[in-house]
Amino acid sequence: MTRVGFYLSKAHEDTARMALACRITEKAWRSGHKVYIHTASAKQAAQCDRMLWTFRDASFIPHTLATEDDGVSPVLIGHDPEPELRLHDVIINLSDEVPVFFGAFERLAEPVAGDDTQRQQARERYRFYRDRGYALKTHELDT
Repeated sequence: MTRVGFYLSKAHEDTARMALACRITEKAWRSGHKVYIHTASAKQAAQCDRMLWTFRDASFIPHTLATEDDGVSPVLIGHDPEPELRLHDVIINLSDEVPVFFGAFERLAEPVAGDDTQRQQARERYRFYRDRGYALKTHELDT
């Protein structure tokens, strides 16, 4: 059964949730995991792609958009409602909805920034997972 983690940040900037997703991606990739970042739209996927190149000066995370998948990249970014998945074990959800395919992954990361709207949507996703018996863990992070 998929393990679900909520990663909470107090940051309120527009890009805080995306920056948090980049940090989680970097840690997962460095730990040897293959990561799928699920976004709400093509625009958000492109923004995530750009941010993975710039969120930290000394960082490099090999990644590509799912639409340009070369079959080699350990990190994919996509927004399809049912993407073609290949051996990725961690999903990071940047969508405001529960991805219907999250059960195909060993782990699900839900980054949550300090914005009240985002926190309310995250609470609804938390209840969804909890009510279905998923193992939940909350991580309070510094900004």
